[in-house]
Amino acid sequence: MGSRTQAGVTPQHAARATGRKARGASGKGRALLTAGLLTVMAGQAVAEACREDQVHLRGDWGEARFRVEVADTGAERAQGLMHRDSMPKGAGMLFVYPRPQVAVAFWMKNTRIPLDIIFMDARGVVQRIAHRAVPYDETSLPGGKGIQYVLEINGGLAQAMGIAPGTQLRHPAIGESAAWPCE
Repeated sequence: MGSRTQAGVTPQHAARATGRKARGASGKGRALLTAGLLTVMAGQAVAEACREDQVHLRGDWGEARFRVEVADTGAERAQGLMHRDSMPKGAGMLFVYPRPQVAVAFWMKNTRIPLDIIFMDARGVVQRIAHRAVPYDETSLPGGKGIQYVLEINGGLAQAMGIAPGTQLRHPAIGESAAWPCE
């Protein structure tokens, strides 16, 4: 078996991944290959971290990722998660408004599953959470002023995970003012 770099790949494999010429496993060559491979790997991680079909949340409680559907048109926002019988635990829906809203409120009309409705400002920072919204309930659940993003996840998850006001969301829809920008 060939020699291995610190990243756990042969110098030849690292050379293919980084576009550098393999120099064997000796000192300087190995360090350059390892650094180059780690740079490529970091670039891939960043590229994967911000995708349209997922959101990342972070706070004092830790970090989480949800696979999401994006509702960014009036028709998609109006439909939301209505008429669905279930949703996978790691899934959700991200509602995106073109600008911060004067007032945002949601309801559970025709929604069959309990949800946590997480309201965020233009920077993607959680301002309010409607915990365990009750299926079919037509009571208005206000998010407040200045809300631009709303994430719906399965009811009870926000509390169980520790998601609270101040938690930050990362997604490509959030612009340059994002508290946790895509890099």
